[in-house]
Amino acid sequence: MLLELAIADAYGAGFEYADEMIVNNDLSRYVEHPRFRLIPGSYTDDTQMSIAIAEVIVAQAPWTPEVLADSFVRAFKRDEREGYSRNFYHFLGEIQAGEEFLTKINPDSDKSGGAMRAAPIGIYPTPEKVIEAATIQAAITHNTPDGINAAVAAALMSHYFIYRLGAKRKLGLFLEGYVSGEWSKPWEGKVKSKGWMSVRAAITAVMRNNSMSQLLQDCIAFTGDVDTVGAIALAAGSCSEEITQDIPHHLVTGLENGAYGRDYLIQLDKQLMSLVKNS
Repeated sequence: MLLELAIADAYGAGFEYADEMIVNNDLSRYVEHPRFRLIPGSYTDDTQMSIAIAEVIVAQAPWTPEVLADSFVRAFKRDEREGYSRNFYHFLGEIQAGEEFLTKINPDSDKSGGAMRAAPIGIYPTPEKVIEAATIQAAITHNTPDGINAAVAAALMSHYFIYRLGAKRKLGLFLEGYVSGEWSKPWEGKVKSKGWMSVRAAITAVMRNNSMSQLLQDCIAFTGDVDTVGAIALAAGSCSEEITQDIPHHLVTGLENGAYGRDYLIQLDKQLMSLVKNS
């Protein structure tokens, strides 16, 4: 899950709001963004914050706002990277711990931050537990109806496939049974910054593609906030029996592999998914 999320994030980072780059969407390589200074093959905040969520789950630490905020800060401090919004990047640079984070954060965003990091929560054993955990983590930074609903839907996407709850084509209807939103309505056009938009686009792409390579290209083809769309979609798609796991090998080997890169993600993935069997 986390490896595929990171690959989609890193691949999509070259295309984020750079519609002119869409001609390069052939999966042949990680492309360099025309405006952002990000080394091709590097992941962004979507992956780093998903790692922070996954580490709390694997540690089986108390699922509290302070523990989660501590994890967000720790993940950033040990491995500072671009990809965050400018304001949030500076905020994390000034914050020292979770308690200070919670005191100073303005949690009223309706953008995609709560959803982009929610996929690991899908390992919890029931939809009710997933909803509870996704709501708590989203409210730390995105305590709005749209921000929370987007996060819950993203977490339930991976849960749906991990626990084999139904056919891929029924994903949208399943989500509508648990969280407010038109999740079964196909998304069309550019994906802007609202969280529900990224999740809607990801659901659409997952439902209409049968391989990971097709899925990744389809996510990028929407244009706009495509690294987030890809991260949400491929995290879920990696857990589906109906989707062929055919991410090109050069995108796997080309993903960054520093202290928290490819090998770390693979190990964290194993620890995370091992909890599914024990639940």
